[in-house]
Amino acid sequence: MEWRQLLCEDRIRSYRTGKSAGDLRTEFEKDYHRIIGSASFRRLQDKTQVFPLEKSDFVRTRLTHSLEVSSLAKSLGQNISRKIIQEIGDPSFLEPYQADVCDILQCAGLLHDIGNPPFGHFGETVIREWFLKNLGKFTYKGQSLENLLLPQMKADFYYFEGNTQALRLVTKLHYLVDEHGMNLTKGLLGTIIKYPVSSLEINRESGNIKDKKMGYYYAEKDIFADLQSSLGTEGARHPLSYVLEAADDIAYLTADIEDAFKKGCITFGQLVQELEGCGEGEEKDGEYFRMVNSLKERYEKAKARGIAEPEGHAVQNWIVRVQAKLITCATDGFAHNYKQIMEGKHTKELIHGTDGERLAWALGDIAYRYAFISQPILKLEIAAERIMDFLLEKFTDAVIYYDTDKELNAVQEKMMALVSDNYKAIYRIYSQNKDETEKLYLRLLLITDSICGMTDSYAKSLYQELNGMI
Repeated sequence: MEWRQLLCEDRIRSYRTGKSAGDLRTEFEKDYHRIIGSASFRRLQDKTQVFPLEKSDFVRTRLTHSLEVSSLAKSLGQNISRKIIQEIGDPSFLEPYQADVCDILQCAGLLHDIGNPPFGHFGETVIREWFLKNLGKFTYKGQSLENLLLPQMKADFYYFEGNTQALRLVTKLHYLVDEHGMNLTKGLLGTIIKYPVSSLEINRESGNIKDKKMGYYYAEKDIFADLQSSLGTEGARHPLSYVLEAADDIAYLTADIEDAFKKGCITFGQLVQELEGCGEGEEKDGEYFRMVNSLKERYEKAKARGIAEPEGHAVQNWIVRVQAKLITCATDGFAHNYKQIMEGKHTKELIHGTDGERLAWALGDIAYRYAFISQPILKLEIAAERIMDFLLEKFTDAVIYYDTDKELNAVQEKMMALVSDNYKAIYRIYSQNKDETEKLYLRLLLITDSICGMTDSYAKSLYQELNGMI
């Protein structure tokens, strides 16, 4: 792969006729403004990160998480660009590329969760499980939907991913001017595809991180092929996808611990004890325990200074140090594996094999046990499943015969009226001249499109209204 091609400024729909005299922005800077100004981005303020329907201003939403990922991704871009220029010495990476890399990563951080449904990752799980259980129960002209759809079409629903929905949203659903969505640069679109495989090519046993999930739907196969060709990736991950993934990991690993502490899911003493327990086998004077000891030192210093809440002060300050440590590790990971990354052969995340790997694993393990499976979360997820199952059932019943000769009943008509006019317009554009099977598939995508476009609060209130809980 070659940087000049990877940082492609072209868009799927070309519009450039030269720079306006008053507009000196680069194409990637224009992307940033398109994203920030979009309704899809604003909706992230009412979508779950970890704690569903959380009323506290402190605990993160998808919006604040995405802003943090954006910031971390840009910092990583700066560090990695300097490494390439000053230490690796790749002559194909020109000095001006540093700004482009940073702009692309800043935008990618904002976009990486933009396709997620309500109620966080649990919402994705509910969608997958619902289709696995129910797709075969619905029929079209006497035949089961499971038997009608092509294998990849079915697998798109069985392995549904918010990351995949993000590509669909920004290339089609967000109706900025026409059916090309936000019409973002190809360099940015390539970066947000973490998993350059279809739903039929997922292989979690391969050991290659790019095969873990799907990166595009059957509906976007032509867009994916165009991006692969334009960027020169040809089935490999875009190098900046590794950086985006590292920024996401660093953001949620540290934020989940901070949020869990703030919510009272874990105490300071428990956090220290768990960190020490997770360090089994590590050298007591090694980097892992230096990081753990720095948390205790921050607590003692806060106490000595008479800070009112020394434990909270220590955790928040320690999190900043952890982020700096993991940024350094991810930077070194990119530099150390540079040749393999550029050849499309690197199979692990950037922190793998660095002295931050054990710390990252420990943070994830602690957050899972103290936050993700805590009683308050489990109760809210049970409620969320009921909401999502109901909406999936109602929308599926309505959409199967939408845009066909068969007349919908009154309830089905009303359900279709709740679907975004923009989404229905996109369906009509892309279903033209398609056979019945593909039209049916595109109508089913209207369901996931509609639900992913909902905030947590809207999904909850719609469920209540449709069930007479007014």
